Amino acid sequence: MSGPAHVQETNQEASEAASQAAHQSGNGVPVPDDHVVVLFGATGDLARRKLLPGLFHLAKAGLMPARYRIVGSAPSQAALSDDEFRKRAREAVAEFGRSKPEGEDWQRFEDALTFGAEDPDDPGPLLAAVRDAEEAIGGSPRRLFHLAVPPKAFPSVIEMLGATGLAENGRVIVEKPFGTDLASAEALNATIHSVFAESRVFRIDHFLGKESVDNILALRFANGFLEPVWNRDHISHVQIDVPEKLSIEGRAQFFEGTGTFRDMIVTHLFQLLGFVAMEPPTSLNAKCLRDEKTKVFETMRPLDPEHVVRGQYEGYRDEPGVDPHSDTETFVALRVELDNWRWAGVPFYLRSGKSLAEGRHVVTLGFREPALRMFPCTAHDSGEPRNNELVIDFNDPGRVAIRFLVKEPGPAMRLDEAEMVFNYADSFNAMYALEGYERLILDAMLGDQSLFTRADGIERLWAASAPLLEHPRPVEPYAPGSWGPESINRLIAPYHWSLPDHR
Repeated sequence: MSGPAHVQETNQEASEAASQAAHQSGNGVPVPDDHVVVLFGATGDLARRKLLPGLFHLAKAGLMPARYRIVGSAPSQAALSDDEFRKRAREAVAEFGRSKPEGEDWQRFEDALTFGAEDPDDPGPLLAAVRDAEEAIGGSPRRLFHLAVPPKAFPSVIEMLGATGLAENGRVIVEKPFGTDLASAEALNATIHSVFAESRVFRIDHFLGKESVDNILALRFANGFLEPVWNRDHISHVQIDVPEKLSIEGRAQFFEGTGTFRDMIVTHLFQLLGFVAMEPPTSLNAKCLRDEKTKVFETMRPLDPEHVVRGQYEGYRDEPGVDPHSDTETFVALRVELDNWRWAGVPFYLRSGKSLAEGRHVVTLGFREPALRMFPCTAHDSGEPRNNELVIDFNDPGRVAIRFLVKEPGPAMRLDEAEMVFNYADSFNAMYALEGYERLILDAMLGDQSLFTRADGIERLWAASAPLLEHPRPVEPYAPGSWGPESINRLIAPYHWSLPDHR
């Protein structure tokens, strides 16, 4: 890292940690400092579906700062008045929020909303809106900038924040994709670091805000019966499966230039792999967690295109805006190998795609068969290896299941599959749970980077991906509503995909 933003970063991190330690609620839950939150792209789909409803839920749950203002921003051609922005926010919360926009909670939230248009050549309205918001709060509130804008707009917004001085006392949330290859990721990081130190950069992946990500850490490191077997001696393979039922939903312009690998694998599934495969951190603070996750990425072998299946759903080329000869993948399944002591020889199988049979978010760890196969095959046995499995389902609110073999009642020794399940919905009051974006926005206000991607980590992933990006195999067609091309079964052999669920 280089540039002026890197100067005295260590001292800044220590100062922020000391500041944060002094702000705890009565029940020990951290409370953010006073904030001005600036939403770039406030008129866009992400703000409508996730950000504005999420911020209101944080406010209703008592997790926003004691004093805060939310400033929406967009280019001047899409500018809104304060009242228009509040009306749009009310409609968004009514349609997508978990709480209705009504009562005193909504009135307080609505009163905190203002709007300031921003153009590279005329940041004046935004500067005035931020100044007014800070004067209304009083003191020296922190600034949080959420860049819910297309990637091509990142540099101009970052440069504007630096040139106008808005970046001072501020943090920035950057949406995916974090580049499209190593060179573009390095260029994007250089632009960001010219204004913001890495300690103030939050590359957001809403998957990592789900409760089940933290539960991976709890399962492994809080339970003495799991960590000793979380390695190559006991685990035969790992699957990370994130199929989607939706098609590209009219997003051809974005998707044609990105594809599923860049959109989902690098930014989502590789990040989950990092949490599953990491070594025990010395503590659960952000530095230790991100150090261990980055070490996983450093051991990732370069991706072999021969161990990758690229698919395209039938009818994709007929979508409006799609090249009729497009080779963009809407589906990817791949084998990833880690070259370290814990995981050498254990394949990680990752799969994601559009227009598939179900929408799921599942991590499956397959355990090795016992050395002595003393039990005879039964009608329930397909002839495939009968691995016990630990399944972590990330669908909100999430579940954890252990699949194992038991004896059927009766005189004969016949085996059948059974499952023990922990279900969040049955065990906890989900009313107090936070969705991915809500949790991560709160963490960004608190300055906690534990669940955010670091610059060196994302660059390492793009470096490991270079062979696939440079020599991609042709896409294979698959039927919408299926689980992908038939060749994915050869990719994972001798194992089988955990989805569709087997019973």
